[in-house]
Amino acid sequence: MTQPLSPNPTVEFAALPWWHPSRHTDRRAGLILRGKIKSAIRAFFMADGFTEVEPGCLQVSPGNEAHLHAFGTEFRTDAGQSTPLYLHTSPEFAMKKLLAAGETRIFAFAPVFRNREGGARHAAEFTMLEWYRAGQPLQTIMDDCMAIVRIAAEVAGDRPWQHRGRIATPLSEARQLTVVDAFRQAGVDLLATLSSHAANRDALAAQVERIGVRVAGDDTWSDLFSRVLVERVEPALATEAAPLFLTHYPTHEAALARPTPDDPRLAERFELYVAGLELANCFGELTDAGEQRRRFEAEMAEKQRVYGECYPIDEDFLAALALMPQASGGALGFDRLAMLATGASNINQVLWTPLEPRSFA
Repeated sequence: MTQPLSPNPTVEFAALPWWHPSRHTDRRAGLILRGKIKSAIRAFFMADGFTEVEPGCLQVSPGNEAHLHAFGTEFRTDAGQSTPLYLHTSPEFAMKKLLAAGETRIFAFAPVFRNREGGARHAAEFTMLEWYRAGQPLQTIMDDCMAIVRIAAEVAGDRPWQHRGRIATPLSEARQLTVVDAFRQAGVDLLATLSSHAANRDALAAQVERIGVRVAGDDTWSDLFSRVLVERVEPALATEAAPLFLTHYPTHEAALARPTPDDPRLAERFELYVAGLELANCFGELTDAGEQRRRFEAEMAEKQRVYGECYPIDEDFLAALALMPQASGGALGFDRLAMLATGASNINQVLWTPLEPRSFA
């Protein structure tokens, strides 16, 4: 049975850098377990006919979601001409291009980079496990998620997982809950605020105020959705002992997912939660290039409004969608999985060389 890491990492973080021998010794068991879990997951995919790929980190666009923030750089030729590039926030664009090229089952343990994120569950550089199945329904990705969780639990030893004092049983059968039902339990009727083409901000604001959640004058429908999700829905999910799939997100909150066949207001998107910790974000992939462009442009307009900046759209990615087969895909925060499996309370405990504040103070 694997012993949990130090229950009070704040003290050790403040006292010593990660590379100090005594601190490394304290972290090493969890880091070794991380590697064993990665090897076991790799074996799972390889046994199922997947090809491991290595998507490049430098891209012309880091992603086009309004609230994702990237690290920018530039490529310079010998003549001194420069072209802006970004470290990707996800390997999604590159991997979907590989699907367009003819790959059918691919996975990657990809280093990804996100700016303006911090705290015990976030790192500027982290590892994303991303995988795609061409021609397969989203249910197969849900099955993959549970297989991955079981693998991590079995490698770590059969014991309950915990996060922030919340206990989970990773080998229990998962439960599914739609976003609409989760919001209804919080006192909000989401469908009453949605049509097939628009979201009614004022209708949602009235409901949000009624349940006692703050509403600001410049809040958009998406702002209000996120606030209720964080303040009312996710705390309720944290009480679940078994893994939980939150399914059927509004299409307005699923920029790269296709609408469900029976209701265009909802998308083929689910997220996996364990002990209240979001582990995976998975889609039935959108392949309509025109609709994808419209969504990207709307996201970048919102980013410009809120943050005063936006990122370019990857035209090659949109062109590749014309050749990309129908597919489903998943993205799982591998470091968070390692946190649960090792008992770590801070993501830096399961990163071999974490970028800590002392590194750039």
